[in-house]
Amino acid sequence: MDEKRNTGEFDLEDILKEFGDADLQPEEDVLIWGEEPQQKPAPATAPQDTVRLDQITEAVRKQEAELEQTVAFEPVEALDQTIAFTPVGDLEQTIAFEPIAEDPPKAEPYSEEWEPEYEQPISEYVPPEPIVQRPKSRLRELKKKLVAGPEKRYYELTELGLGKLQLAIFVNLVVALISAGATAMYTMGAVPEDRTRLLIFIQFLALLFSGLLGSYQLLEGFGDMLRLRFSLNSLLVFSLVACLVDSVLCLQSLRVPCCAVFSLHMTMALWSAYQKRNTEMGQMDTMRKAVRLDSVVSVPDYYEGNTGFLRGEGQVEDFMDTYSKPSGVERTMSIYALVSLAVSLAIGITAGVLHSAEFGCQAFAAALLVSVPASSFIAISRPMAILERRLHRLGTVICGWEGVKGLSQEGVFPLNDTDLFPAGSAKMNGVKFYGTRDPDTVVAYGTALISACGGGMEPLFNALLDSRNGYHYTAKELRSYPSGGVGGEVNGEPVLAGTLRFMQDMGVEMPAGTKINQAVYVAIDGQLGGVFAITYGKIRATAAAMTTLCAYRKLTPVLTTSDFMLTESFIRGRFGVNTKRIAFPERAVRCELAEIQPEEGIPALALNTQEGLAGPAFAVTGARAVRKACRLGVAVHMLGGILGLTMMLLLAILGAEHLLTPANVLLYQLIWMIPGLLFTEWARSV
Repeated sequence: MDEKRNTGEFDLEDILKEFGDADLQPEEDVLIWGEEPQQKPAPATAPQDTVRLDQITEAVRKQEAELEQTVAFEPVEALDQTIAFTPVGDLEQTIAFEPIAEDPPKAEPYSEEWEPEYEQPISEYVPPEPIVQRPKSRLRELKKKLVAGPEKRYYELTELGLGKLQLAIFVNLVVALISAGATAMYTMGAVPEDRTRLLIFIQFLALLFSGLLGSYQLLEGFGDMLRLRFSLNSLLVFSLVACLVDSVLCLQSLRVPCCAVFSLHMTMALWSAYQKRNTEMGQMDTMRKAVRLDSVVSVPDYYEGNTGFLRGEGQVEDFMDTYSKPSGVERTMSIYALVSLAVSLAIGITAGVLHSAEFGCQAFAAALLVSVPASSFIAISRPMAILERRLHRLGTVICGWEGVKGLSQEGVFPLNDTDLFPAGSAKMNGVKFYGTRDPDTVVAYGTALISACGGGMEPLFNALLDSRNGYHYTAKELRSYPSGGVGGEVNGEPVLAGTLRFMQDMGVEMPAGTKINQAVYVAIDGQLGGVFAITYGKIRATAAAMTTLCAYRKLTPVLTTSDFMLTESFIRGRFGVNTKRIAFPERAVRCELAEIQPEEGIPALALNTQEGLAGPAFAVTGARAVRKACRLGVAVHMLGGILGLTMMLLLAILGAEHLLTPANVLLYQLIWMIPGLLFTEWARSV
């Protein structure tokens, strides 16, 4: 070895013996990445002979050249071993490299079979989000129900048509007029005696012909009796039988039967059927054309203990299940018809026992005819038909007699901003700024107060602010004043917004030429900053609705609007109504009333298919008018019938056959038809 050192030749084994085994300690000298290397103290004694680095490198190269073996390296998946370098020369440390983290695996595409690697605790269960009802799906479901219900029924009624009923009414009316003329001629003695039997026979044929034209009404009355019910059509069946028997007896005694009165009754019965069918067709037509369906419901204890008529979401079943149910006045009239049949039979029996069988039959037929005035057949159907024609133009239907009763009770009708002035009816005509304030600041502060109040002016001010690229502030400590204005704090400054009267009451100085009634005044820190001219368009349908709402004593419109411009004086001047009939609660109360919503499942009283105030308003007031017209009409006709039965009883007891003539019976019918028809016109008062 000494010889090799002297000659400068070294092999690999000598190098390892010289530097490696004795001093190398890899486990202690490993250098971790990121830590400061620690200097190892130098050995106490250094070797005398120093080997140059280039000589050692040259020796290593020569030794590697002599190696004939091929070294192969297998790929390593991860660097999890420490690479150590043997210290050469002055480098006495070993450098170690930490394993390099691999790239994170890419997320696999979503698959229904994929499951997370963890489970969510039960205590942290998050409920699913509610399903939002989409307008298209709502419209699709609504159309499906409309096609299966109202539209199907509408086409069924269309197939039945109205032409046959109209023709039957016209022909019956002609028969009644001809019979009435013949009766008048006979009473005045204008008919020769040898023509009397022919006249009676013609009256008998006219009676049969009139019954044939009204066969549907007679069959309906007979069916009611089979179902253990009694109606005016059922009474009409007994009247026909009694008049036919009396006509046969008239051929023997040569007197004229009461054909004209029966034909008049049949004409009114057919007119009632026509009105009912026409009303139902109109209602079904309104429903089948609906693209939306809002309901009018009654909510008890809404305002000051009174019932409120609120609007909600309607269902097709609310109308289809209730519109054909019999009303209370119809049941009352049916009971009266049954009682009048019994009384008429008693009058006929009394006359037959006291005088003769022929007189008894005559008294029975006449009593049946006078017990029910002819206009009683239309006492209920005609007011409903009149109201339906008006509501049809507004896209509104009333849910049967139950809806009429519910809408006729004492209550209040809430009015919001969109009811009085729908979207687009309020416009901003111009803006004028005052003082030294920046106009953008005035607009921003005024918009903050208007937005905090809400109402129809909010979109106008927001659009103006956005057009100026202004900043949206938030108003704090909002206060409302009864004179038509609001106040609050915006960006730390006091701001007022309101009408001219409000600004004058608050002591804000008004420059000359700023007195505009329909304008919003904005004052910042007591100084006028701007005037915003607002124009409210007047809609004729809304004005008519306001007029009809203020016309009923037991109905009080109550304002739930948040627009401070809609003051009592403004509404009185704009709509021309008596504002004493309108309730103006405080702003806090208005907010509470506006938040009240009808409960789900509450029965609907009316359905509206169009936007606006006119439909719900006329439904409420129209129901009140119809109920009053029907009740007064039924009462008047019952009074006329009772009076007629009383007179017939007296004539039967006295045997005054000369007074019991067809002309007198017809005259009595015509007299009582006048108030009956007038009361049916009450439905036009809405």
